[in-house]
Amino acid sequence: MKIILCSVSARRRELVKKIGLPFVISDPRFDESAVTEQPIYKKRFLPARMVEKLALAKALRGSCNFHSGIAVGADTVVVLGKDIIGKPRGVREAAAILSRLNGTNHTVYTGVALLDRLTGRVLVAHEKTVVRMRHLSGDEIRVISRKHLDKAGAYAVQEKGDALVEIIKGDYYNVVGFPVGKIKEMLGFFTGRAKRVKRTTRPATQ
Repeated sequence: MKIILCSVSARRRELVKKIGLPFVISDPRFDESAVTEQPIYKKRFLPARMVEKLALAKALRGSCNFHSGIAVGADTVVVLGKDIIGKPRGVREAAAILSRLNGTNHTVYTGVALLDRLTGRVLVAHEKTVVRMRHLSGDEIRVISRKHLDKAGAYAVQEKGDALVEIIKGDYYNVVGFPVGKIKEMLGFFTGRAKRVKRTTRPATQ
């Protein structure tokens, strides 16, 4: 069984190796605003549903030229209170995000979608992890705000030297953006070694 990783993220490319299956990389080239700007997500607080839909869109788009294999899409957001925080659009916004997260408990959601290109079978789920960020100085925020413009919440828990996080309650790899344990469970439904996944399968639609 081959995995089609529908992401160009370097951290996801490293983590997919932990699954132990051959894989290829495919760029989904997906405009996330096509999902995030939908009226339902403007009116209602649905972070889990949103990341699952984004993950499925990436799996569909990134694997459209493949006739077989298991496509894997993932999307991560940070939630503080009732605010859903994605990737910053620049250094100034990154600094503002870090200032808001500074010293807080917040939740990281990652949606995951698996799509069997041969059968069209789809499984979607999400993982959530509570993170406590330590108190950062103004100088630290200015430095870090320039480093992680491609990451939800404008920080990377795995980055050596940053030491931003005090406590993680849940899956560490979920905070990195690729919950390996959850994905292995989901793959069990395609290999016949399923254990438990809370979401059910459904046919894929494009």
